[in-house]
Amino acid sequence: MPIYIALLRAVNVGGTGSLPMAELKAICEDLGFSDVKTYIQSGNVLFRANEAEKAVEERLDEAMGKKLGKRPGVMVRSRKELDGIVDDAPFPDAKPNFLLVYFLPEKAAGDALEKMVAPDGEEAKLAGREIYVHYPNGSGRSKLKLPALKPGTSRNLNTVRKLAEMAAAMEGKD
Repeated sequence: MPIYIALLRAVNVGGTGSLPMAELKAICEDLGFSDVKTYIQSGNVLFRANEAEKAVEERLDEAMGKKLGKRPGVMVRSRKELDGIVDDAPFPDAKPNFLLVYFLPEKAAGDALEKMVAPDGEEAKLAGREIYVHYPNGSGRSKLKLPALKPGTSRNLNTVRKLAEMAAAMEGKD
């Protein structure tokens, strides 16, 4: 049964709403997902499901919408995709907590980076359904403007690595 990693947008960071990870786990189990695990209080959940990625994404987003009053946006990736995202991370000299991976609901347009305004020397790289952004001074005070990021959700490279490790450990239990 495939292992999926779901990343919820705007949960517990002043966005859509607050959701204890125990509730997120219960919602996933109610949807029939198995071996459910959450990671940190920012909307990361790993599980097994016998459905296609898009179906899993839609069902979880719908269930979250019922719980929160509006759909937060859910980006689902496979373990293999997450491994590739970690392996292909650009900006090798960037501190992992200063390199954010923006997970998008669909592949970004080829010109997605053309409207970028990066006053603090931020760099970005487009990679299918992800955009990597290096914030040399951290993302907290950055004045970066990049409209293509709006529908997505971000995780720093340390978090993405940890999620990939957790998915690998789950797969090892097969």
